[in-house]
Amino acid sequence: MSHPYESLPPDRFWRSAVAERSPFQIEGLWQPRFQIKKRARIITAGSCFAQHIARALVARGYNWLDGEPAPEGMTDAAKRDYNYGTFSFRTGNIYTPNMLRQWLSWAAGTQEPPQVTWEKDGRYYDPFRPAVELNGFSSEDELYDSRHVTIAAIRTAIEYSGFFVFTLGLTEAWIDRVGGYEFAICPGTVAGVFDAEQHEFVNYGFQSTFRNLQIAISLARKINRHVKFILTVSPVPLTATATDEHVLTATSHSKSILRAVAGEMKTANPAVDYFPSYEIITHPAFRGMFFGPNMRSVDAKGVEFVMDSFFRDQFNAFSKTVTVERPYGVIEQKVVGPEQALPKRAIPASEAAEAAAEEVLCEEEMLDAFSK
Repeated sequence: MSHPYESLPPDRFWRSAVAERSPFQIEGLWQPRFQIKKRARIITAGSCFAQHIARALVARGYNWLDGEPAPEGMTDAAKRDYNYGTFSFRTGNIYTPNMLRQWLSWAAGTQEPPQVTWEKDGRYYDPFRPAVELNGFSSEDELYDSRHVTIAAIRTAIEYSGFFVFTLGLTEAWIDRVGGYEFAICPGTVAGVFDAEQHEFVNYGFQSTFRNLQIAISLARKINRHVKFILTVSPVPLTATATDEHVLTATSHSKSILRAVAGEMKTANPAVDYFPSYEIITHPAFRGMFFGPNMRSVDAKGVEFVMDSFFRDQFNAFSKTVTVERPYGVIEQKVVGPEQALPKRAIPASEAAEAAAEEVLCEEEMLDAFSK
């Protein structure tokens, strides 16, 4: 009597899909739900790793949308320092689904952002994006005006986009006990003053993380009912943990929740897909070869391998074979769909790619300055 396992393809079995292959032969990890055409507008946000996705899209000629472009005449170095072109809008890193929900609630107009700032040496810093102004703002009014520009940019970018790529980074966060809003980083680290009576540490569990992401997606689709989400999980470990756990186990706990939430969201919502950048970098099958010496930073080889996998799986899923008739016979020809070209895996990475990998902006890394 036959059973389901008899007809499964080779990639459903560990031996044939993983054990008998080199790491560079492991492919097909993603069966994409959506076809991403080059002309489709794509926005990116989230953890540090989202910056690599944006750069890869631009490098391959895809229509990555910069919803808050830099002022004319600004140098590339200044753009980087002031967080222009890092994500599709000038929010800085959005590490948690709750922070994404918070920004989208402001963009959708369901909530108003709180009138709160941090001060340091006579300059003002935005608690929700403290790294976007290199030396802070000159006044609170300037800060609020800039924040509203970003909120408007988020709304406009979503209105005109077909895809929203969001990289989940953390479950740990700091919130205001009274207002309930979440800060981008612990108060008192970049600016402001930490107050144990006012500031509370949270480590979101599965249910709250899932619910926050669910609300965030609903808010985005309230702005544009056609926008689709592609979720990824950052493979970059925590810089530091405020729990009572070792940072290694705290990282495992956090990433496991985020990965489970992303998978469940894909199952629950047909407008959501998940791309396994996390597995490609962190799984033992890849021998940890894509981490830098600190075992935290993802090197250029890893970034290129991940993004090549992204486009290769898109190609394999949406290319098609057509039959072309010729006078001397019939020829089957593989046709790219839509405008994609099958990428080649660039290992080792170029010097330019190495430099780009090192330039990723991560606000969380500021916590390393407090290590003893």
